[in-house]
Amino acid sequence: MIEVKVPELAESITEGTIAEWTKSVGESIEKGETIAELETDKVNVEIKSEHTGVIKEFLFEPGDNVEVGQVIAVLGDAGESGGSAEEPAAAPPVAEAPKEEQAEGPKQEVPAAKAPEAEKKSVATRTAVASPAARKKARELGIDLNEVSYRDPMGRVRVEDVEAHQASVQKKKSEPAPAAPSKPAAAPKAVVQDDRIERVKMSRRRQTIAKRLVEAQHTAAMLTTFNEVDMTAVMDVRNRRKDAFFKKNGVKLGFMSFFTKAVIGALKSFPLLNAEIQGDEILMKKFYDIGVAVSTEEGLVVPVVRDADKLSFAGIEKEIGDLGKKARDNQLALKDLQGGTFTITNGGIFGSLYSTPILNTPQVGILGMHTIQRRPVVVDDKDTVEVRPMMYIALSYDHRIVDGKDAVQFLVKVKQLLEDPEDLLLEG
Repeated sequence: MIEVKVPELAESITEGTIAEWTKSVGESIEKGETIAELETDKVNVEIKSEHTGVIKEFLFEPGDNVEVGQVIAVLGDAGESGGSAEEPAAAPPVAEAPKEEQAEGPKQEVPAAKAPEAEKKSVATRTAVASPAARKKARELGIDLNEVSYRDPMGRVRVEDVEAHQASVQKKKSEPAPAAPSKPAAAPKAVVQDDRIERVKMSRRRQTIAKRLVEAQHTAAMLTTFNEVDMTAVMDVRNRRKDAFFKKNGVKLGFMSFFTKAVIGALKSFPLLNAEIQGDEILMKKFYDIGVAVSTEEGLVVPVVRDADKLSFAGIEKEIGDLGKKARDNQLALKDLQGGTFTITNGGIFGSLYSTPILNTPQVGILGMHTIQRRPVVVDDKDTVEVRPMMYIALSYDHRIVDGKDAVQFLVKVKQLLEDPEDLLLEG
């Protein structure tokens, strides 16, 4: 018998959720073939078999949580037949003893009388619809699966049903016989069933997102400051250069490269926003790995553009495009998400006019972009009112190490670099 275990994933990942089995019980599997897909806090990981054999049993089902090093499946040698080890082959029928042998004594009568009962029980147990993990649990506790009540609408007995049955049995054994009540006891409160409500279990990634967002608000002294950017100059450069840029580089010239370059220029002037707190120390990072938030069906992920300060506008656009595609196709690797010194998130692509971004801990700064809206503004050098394409920008920061003065000036620096692309090119 060969055990398949959850392999070491990454230093920060100790458990995951089985998303699906890519093989079935009874199938052959070669060394290196994928047997399951595991959903972790950050990405989905394929679990590959380290041996060649036949799948005998799955110890968990999709949706179950498993830990690194835990046995999740059992393989047999390649020559063995498949099937779950917990479902034994049917016992051969017991032949009725001849009459002359029955006269010899009670030895022959005992097995003949018990065999049909045992056979009946074996058949009943095999016909119960239960998950592999539930069968294993029932076997360990000595519980007849046919006596277990289930909540699954498909009639499938799960591990929690077996545990609930065991707890109920033990409770009945330990409780003394109840005295006759003076008045009828109140009926237990029933769970309200409403066809208009659907219960959907949160994915592991969504649970992690929720946990980290709440953690950020509880651990950081988070504040947000706002400003607005006149996007006229950036849009003018983009409109004039986008065709030549695409022809030369094979990628579109978007707004993200301008904002990434502006953020890097501001981080160089205000390095505490590119730092991190560890205990009572501040880690000053002298590199610029910029996280770019990407929305996917599973939730928000933040892949990282490495050494963004060393990339050209085209290099940044290509990297962001590649990471965005990998995120939407669920092909991001752990290394694509690890690290990051500062994050940019763009709610404007969904129409957001104004918002407060939440820190991507342990980072101490995040810039929020918003939708571009044409509105009347006073043009300082002309002392006139003109309709300009304006964008609100927001900087959330950790006030534990970033003072309000630095945060405000950081955002002003981003504004200045975007409103004068020549300065942006020099800073970049």
